[in-house]
Amino acid sequence: MAVMKLGIQPDYAGDFRQVVDEIVELESVGLDIAFVAEAYSFDAFGQLGYLAARTSTVQLGTGVVPIYTRTPSLLAMTAAGMDYVSGGRFVLGLGASGPQVIEGFHGVPYDAPLQRTREVVDICRAVWRREKLEYAGRKYTIPLPADRGTGLGKPLKLINQPVRERIPIMIAALGPKNVALAAEIAEAWEPVFFFPEHAHRVWGDALAEGKAKRDPALGELEVVVNVQVGIGDNVAELRDRARPHLALYLGGMGAKGKNFYNQLARTYGFEREAETVQDLYLAGRKKEAEAAIPDELIDGVCLVGPRSHVAERLAAFEAAGVTTINIMALEDTRAGRLASTVTLRELTRRPA
Repeated sequence: MAVMKLGIQPDYAGDFRQVVDEIVELESVGLDIAFVAEAYSFDAFGQLGYLAARTSTVQLGTGVVPIYTRTPSLLAMTAAGMDYVSGGRFVLGLGASGPQVIEGFHGVPYDAPLQRTREVVDICRAVWRREKLEYAGRKYTIPLPADRGTGLGKPLKLINQPVRERIPIMIAALGPKNVALAAEIAEAWEPVFFFPEHAHRVWGDALAEGKAKRDPALGELEVVVNVQVGIGDNVAELRDRARPHLALYLGGMGAKGKNFYNQLARTYGFEREAETVQDLYLAGRKKEAEAAIPDELIDGVCLVGPRSHVAERLAAFEAAGVTTINIMALEDTRAGRLASTVTLRELTRRPA
C-alpha cells in the first residue's frame, strides 16, 4: 500500500498571505496537497492561483467548490487554467454544499444535487478533451436550443490545449446516493468527520455500489479526510480545542432535521448527544454545545493525544481505506503546526 498522503486546508477567515508562507514551509517537510475551501468566503481559485506561484511540488485543490455557483463550462475552464498555471498539480474538488449557502448567499435554487453533479463532471471532462461541446442532460443542455434562446448558439470547444485531458476530480459526499456516485465517477471521495470503526457500516454498501459501475481508467478511489490534529500529552486540552469546529457543524449547519453532519453523528451511534448539541447551539448556548460533544466522538474523528495514540489512530484510518489525511491543525502557533506535520510525515512514511 502506498504511503498515506498529507494535506492541509486553511481556515476560511485567516490571513491567506501568511497561510501561503506556512504552506511553502510545509511543502519542504513533505506536505503533499493543499486545499482551499469556498463557502461564502473569498473565492478558492483566486487564492489557489497565488498559491501556485509560490509553490513548486505540492498539489493544489479546491476543497470544495459548490456545483451550483458556476456553469459547468466555467468550472471546466477555470480548472484547466489552474492546472496550467500550477504545471499539472491541480485537483478539482466539487460538492453540493447545502441550501443555507446556495439559496441563502447565492440566491440559486438547491435542486437535484445528484443529477447536477453527474452532469457537471461529464461536461468538465468533455471540455478538457477539447470536444465540441454538445450535451443534452436533464439539467444542462449545451448549446441552448433555439426554442430557449436566440438560435445562434453553436457547439464550441476549448481554445487552449489543457495540460491534462483528465484533471482529477474529488467529490465531497455524505449520503448513500452521493457516496455511490462519487465512487462511480470521481478519482477521489471526501467524506467528513470520518470515524474509521464505523465507516464500513455507514458507507460500505454505497461504496460497493458505486465501485461496481466504476470505469477502471479512473484507478482506485482515493479517500481524502479532513481531520483535526493535535499531538501532545494534554488530551483534555486538545479535545477542547477540537470542540468548537464539531459543535458548529453538528449544531449550526442547518435547521432541525436538515443538518447532514448532525445526522452523520446520529448514524455513528450518538443520537441523543447530537440532538443535545444541536438544541444548545441553535439556542445560542454555543459553549454548552461544545461541552456536550462526547469525548468518544472527538477521539474517533480526530487525531488528538500522544504520538503513540496518534500512530494507532492513523493505522485505523488507513485500514478503513483513507489515502489522504487533510490536517486541520489544533496548534495555535506556526511552529506547532509545522511540528505536527513533521510528526505525521514520520508516522505515515514506511521504510523502503
